[in-house]
Amino acid sequence: MSTARDLMITAVDVAPGHPVEQGDLSLALAGAEVIDLLAAQALTLDDDRIVPGFRPTTDDPLLDRAAADLVRETPYEPVEDWLWRRGRGLSATYLATLEAEGLLSRQRRRGIPLRAGQIVLADSPQRRTAAHRRASDEPVLTALAAALGLRGEDRTEAADPPGVGDDAVDTVLAAVHGALMHLEAMRQRRAIEQAAFDNIWRGD
Repeated sequence: MSTARDLMITAVDVAPGHPVEQGDLSLALAGAEVIDLLAAQALTLDDDRIVPGFRPTTDDPLLDRAAADLVRETPYEPVEDWLWRRGRGLSATYLATLEAEGLLSRQRRRGIPLRAGQIVLADSPQRRTAAHRRASDEPVLTALAAALGLRGEDRTEAADPPGVGDDAVDTVLAAVHGALMHLEAMRQRRAIEQAAFDNIWRGD
């Protein structure tokens, strides 16, 4: 199992108590893919730029797709640019893939279409692997889960993301943290602008 898949399963598993914005999850999944590709030696980092290596063939089509999506011309892509580009709609892609593989399903509710049903994880080896990594506080999954607030923390209060003692992985985690903070700032700015617009129309 990849870190990205384990993160997706973790997000679904703890979602009722710690719901995650899909945009946030997509950014974190894109970061997890970089970490998985680092482990597969499919890329290295030059400062914060992603330098592609060979294209591995794995048993994970999503990771193969991520490797094929790397920018292979200089100047190589910064990690944060990758997060925004690759991350667009990525959580929905992972959700659909896990559903197609039978790792999760949507519980039909009376009068509600199936696609709108509650997501339910199957009791699978993959789910147990993700749960074991989470329970054992495996550093990389723990850091990504904490960045998304999946461990009960208020992620906006953390000035710096937790490190794992690997410079390349720590660079990716810092980029994920920065992108999440930027996205949250964008949401707050839009909320303020919308409130101001509503006040104008109400004559406040």
